[in-house]
Amino acid sequence: MTVEDPHIDLLAEAFLRQPRRYTSRQVAAMAGVPVYRARRYWRALGFANVADDAVVFTEADVDALKTLINLVGDGCYDEEHMLLVTRALGRAAASLAESQAELGAETLDLAGVPLAQRPTAWRARADRVVPSLEQLLVYTWRRQLASAAGRIVDQEVGTVRLAVGFADMVGFTRLSRQIPERELAGLVERFEGRSADVVTSSGGRVVKTLGDSVLFVADLARVAAEIALHLVEVHAPDKAMPDLRVGLAIGPVISRMGDVFGTTVNLASRLTSLAPAGGVLADPALAEDLSAAAGFALLPAEPMIAKGLGELLPSLVRRAPRV
Repeated sequence: MTVEDPHIDLLAEAFLRQPRRYTSRQVAAMAGVPVYRARRYWRALGFANVADDAVVFTEADVDALKTLINLVGDGCYDEEHMLLVTRALGRAAASLAESQAELGAETLDLAGVPLAQRPTAWRARADRVVPSLEQLLVYTWRRQLASAAGRIVDQEVGTVRLAVGFADMVGFTRLSRQIPERELAGLVERFEGRSADVVTSSGGRVVKTLGDSVLFVADLARVAAEIALHLVEVHAPDKAMPDLRVGLAIGPVISRMGDVFGTTVNLASRLTSLAPAGGVLADPALAEDLSAAAGFALLPAEPMIAKGLGELLPSLVRRAPRV
């Protein structure tokens, strides 16, 4: 939340859908909290501090702060858990907003809109796009929340046994220095899009993507192995795409605020760096689970030493030959 030049100020109001009329102290007073507490929530949501006399807040800011305070007051969350919720919302919304703004700018660029006319074009676009995207955002969140709640409703809070997979592009750093930025962006978009389609359609869940890599989880070893092999296969025909390599591990995983942590995650990441190009490398626990599953072949790999994890005895995972 920052004070901008007049064009940007009008643009902000076009997206906010309300005039900016309050200072931070006024919003805090209307919500019935000290301004320091309001700022804790705003920072958690990803908003920068503003000057006390900066008029940058709307009625929606007042309503949002009241909602946060009421959720704590009603006992739905304690203060620390409410801050965790707001941080998660802020991170997710910031990433989503950034990508949508970039796509919007790209659309105007492809349409040949001159830079001098961009603020006006953006405001017109906001009138058309914001209500629809807002509706889609709430719809998608409700669907994802229903799915997530269904998965964890009967689990112990904290650690759960999951199969974890890392897939990354071999030699991506070197390649990124050799090809034009637009071509690199297209390659990353294809990788992330195809990978997400493979993971979700196969029954796994994408935890995060990092440009040249994707972290995913699945409830079962065979599902994770199918995802891994399919990822390698689906990207292979793209001649511009570097070879993929995948590391798999299964075991206790700490799931927190949409991310996953723990030794099993570290092991999967390490196995990825040790896997051959175009190969899938699994830890012994996942290989054991997979040994009883039809359609897979396991080949013992050379023993490996991983810093912090000791000696590893992984297996290469391949599709079983057809008979």
